[in-house]
Amino acid sequence: MLLTEDATLPLRAPDPAFRRDIIEGLSRRPKATPPIWFYDRRGSELFEAITDLPEYYPTRTETALLERHGPDFAAAIGMGRAVVEFGAGSSRKTPHLLRAVDPAAYVPIDISGDFLRAASAELASAFPGLPVLPVVGDFNGELALPAAIDGLPRLGFFPGSTIGNMEPDAAVDLLRAMHRLLGDDAMLLIGMDRIKDRGRLVAAYDDATGVTAAFNLNLIARINRELEGDLPLDGFVHRAIWNDDKARIEMHLEAVRPLHFHVAGQCFGMAAGETIHTESSHKYGARDERLLLRAGGWEPVREWTDADGLFSLILAQT
Repeated sequence: MLLTEDATLPLRAPDPAFRRDIIEGLSRRPKATPPIWFYDRRGSELFEAITDLPEYYPTRTETALLERHGPDFAAAIGMGRAVVEFGAGSSRKTPHLLRAVDPAAYVPIDISGDFLRAASAELASAFPGLPVLPVVGDFNGELALPAAIDGLPRLGFFPGSTIGNMEPDAAVDLLRAMHRLLGDDAMLLIGMDRIKDRGRLVAAYDDATGVTAAFNLNLIARINRELEGDLPLDGFVHRAIWNDDKARIEMHLEAVRPLHFHVAGQCFGMAAGETIHTESSHKYGARDERLLLRAGGWEPVREWTDADGLFSLILAQT
C-alpha cells in the first residue's frame, strides 16, 4: 500500500542546495564536494551496480546478517514499530528486516525522488497491507515524518555503513538528529564497516571493471547537465586512497591535465594532479562504534557481525 503526500514531490533541477554545495566545494582549497550529490537517478543506478560487484563486500555481508538474524531482530525489537529507513535507495535489504519485525508502517527516506518512488512501489507490492510512505529529502537536513505514523514507536534503519561517509563530528550530529526525529522510545539498527586490510578496502572502492569510477565521474556529468557546467569528462580520473591516519577510504576526482572550466557562470581552474575530494568512507573498530553511538545519544544493546569481522549491525536505543 503505497501512500504519498505533497511533501514527497521530487526535487527539481537545478536544486539551489546542489548549486551552493558545488560552487562552495570547487572554491575550496583543497576542493571537496558532499557525497549526497552522487545520487541523481543515474548515480543511484550505478551505486546499485556497485553493491553487486565481487570486490564490494559490505552489501553481501550485511545482507547475509539481515537474512540470518531475523529471529534475533524480532526478539530484540518486537513487532508493530514504524520502520524509518534513512537513505533507502532501492530498499533491497529492507524486506529481510520487514519480514522479521512485522512493522506497522515503513517510511523510506531518500534524496533521489524518482528512484525512491519506483523502489517504494515495488516494495509496497511485495508487502500488501503495509503502509509505505516515501519521503523525498536529505536526511542530513530538516525532515518531517508522515502524520500517519504519529504515536507509533519507531525503529530507525541506517544500513550500508552510510554513517561512515561523514566526518565523526557530523556523524554525531546526525545521530542526535535521528534521536530527535524518532523520539524517546525509539531504536536504531545501523550498519558499520570495520577496519581491515588496506588491499581489500581499496579494491572495494576501485573495482576492476570501473563501475565505481563511473559512479564518481557521474558527478561531473550531473554538474554539466544541471549547473551549465563545461567540465571535460576526459579531464578527470577516479582515485581511491586509504588514509590510515583517519581510518578512511577517500574517493577523489583527479585532474589529468591543467583544466579551466565553468559552473553556474563561475570560472574555476585545476592544476594537473589536483583533486576534488568527493567522498570519505570511515571504518570503525568495535570500541569506536560504541563511542560514536553514545556520543550521538544512543545506547548500543546488541551487535551482530560476520565470522571474518568485516561488518557489523548494531542495535541501539534511546
